[in-house]
Amino acid sequence: MTTVLLYIAGVLAIVVGLAVSIALHECGHMVPAKRFGVRVPQFFVGFGKTLWSTKRNGTEYGVKAFPLGGFVKLIGMLPPSSAASAASGKTPGTFGRLISDAREAEAALLEPGDEKRMFYRLPWWKKVIVMAGGPTVNLVIAFFLFGGLFYFHGVGEATTTVGGVAQCVVVAQDGDPQRDCITSGPNADPRAPAAAAGILPGDRIVAFGDVPITSYEQLQKLIRSSPQESVFITLERDGVERIVSAKTTVNLLPDLNDPEKTVSVGYLGISPTEVLVSKGAGYTVEQMGSMTKATVVALGDMPARLWDVGRAVVGLQDRDPEGPMSVVGIGRVAGEVSSDDTIKGGTRVAFVITLLAGVNLFVGMFNFVPLLPLDGGHIAGALYEAVRRGWAKLFRRPDPGHFDVAKLLPIAYVTAGILLVMTALLIYADLAVPIS
Repeated sequence: MTTVLLYIAGVLAIVVGLAVSIALHECGHMVPAKRFGVRVPQFFVGFGKTLWSTKRNGTEYGVKAFPLGGFVKLIGMLPPSSAASAASGKTPGTFGRLISDAREAEAALLEPGDEKRMFYRLPWWKKVIVMAGGPTVNLVIAFFLFGGLFYFHGVGEATTTVGGVAQCVVVAQDGDPQRDCITSGPNADPRAPAAAAGILPGDRIVAFGDVPITSYEQLQKLIRSSPQESVFITLERDGVERIVSAKTTVNLLPDLNDPEKTVSVGYLGISPTEVLVSKGAGYTVEQMGSMTKATVVALGDMPARLWDVGRAVVGLQDRDPEGPMSVVGIGRVAGEVSSDDTIKGGTRVAFVITLLAGVNLFVGMFNFVPLLPLDGGHIAGALYEAVRRGWAKLFRRPDPGHFDVAKLLPIAYVTAGILLVMTALLIYADLAVPIS
């Protein structure tokens, strides 16, 4: 019963956390929009049937049945047809009716006095602030979640104290370095140098040869750069220093600079003990920079990753544990970790917070992609308007006026369709071939 309750708690933590993140994202749009004089008739968390709403200061706030989404309605996102015709001419043919319907839906929300409270009338830089406000809030949420995690929970750092000793060396030529080692019989693997030398968990490495050891990173580099070498190792056990002799061997291990690659290096067969160390804001900034770069790369690889998910769904390959997941998959993983009694309680909480922070980082960066209906599409339109009007002013040409974002609606419809298919694929994959 306790396991079930913890599983539900993990799922609810993700659902509630994402709902709060969505609400704050929409606040990131609404607050500057109101400050710049744009009328905001609606602010909702969720989609579907309205469960609750209230109206204050001209804005209806509410919650809908499906909380994993939300929207804030700004008056005048699209210019009225008359203004658009004067500014940009004829509407494109194929999607003309859809664009016309979108304009009519916008016009239906207008009230007397709204003429100067429309979003499209804002200067380009105010449009950028309003549309960038939402994803920026997600990035700020990610920063504070990661920052709190790094400071209060701490970051695992390897020490010079031995945490584990391998009993044998899995020969790299076998092609499966992850398998268990064979310690006896005719097919036994070679005994690991550390085990042969008598090194035990709990020993603290003091020196490697003549070099005093101050960090595990230093020790690791020394071992890797000393293949097939006999070396004296000074260690401390129960407060007493002793010296043991070991001969390193060679193994195929991940490259320290590029974990995707493997290299042949010296091997001793020890793993370190880790301790949690509190980190400050500087560390958070550094890690956010690295994670942001990794997120941009992941966004670029998204089509290939989704193709792999599709292949996994039809059984052509295994699901990549590092691949994309839907909210369903994220909630499932959070529930599994939260209910796993082999993991310490603090680590379980930290894992769920890490998931929420990671989702906010991804959502923030994803929304900056310059395609409608994403926020980045509106930002791109505002920047284009700035360049176009600035160019006209520089060469003393007539002001071309505000850019008509409705011209990009065909792109918005195609993008929305792709996002819908992507979401459906990931949800189905998380139900059929879930990542644990």
